[in-house]
Amino acid sequence: QVQLVESGGGLVQPGGSLRLSCTTSGSIFSIYNMGWYRQAPPKQRELVAAITSGGITNYTDSVKGRFTIARDNAKNTVYLQMNSLKPEDTAVYYCNAQTVRIGVKYVYWGQGTQVTVSS
Repeated sequence: QVQLVESGGGLVQPGGSLRLSCTTSGSIFSIYNMGWYRQAPPKQRELVAAITSGGITNYTDSVKGRFTIARDNAKNTVYLQMNSLKPEDTAVYYCNAQTVRIGVKYVYWGQGTQVTVSS
């Protein structure tokens, strides 16, 4: 069983920065594709940024140029650096880990961390 623990959320003013961290345990971190999702009710959960096991990244259009996802396999941790934050970035951010082994897809979620952008 893989466990994901997020940290780094909080309250920040518009234009500010936060760095989210997600540390995993219970499996080999390097084989997982990692992602950050967010959900602001009543919207559906959306993918914000992802990084493959090989280090390839992709971002949703609204965060391109402002957010950076990175991983440190030695620390079993994935990061989301968020700069130039906007009120519309306010949401609960969730860490996600996915892999496929012997034809079976495994998906794990963290508990979420609140990010609030407000003056």
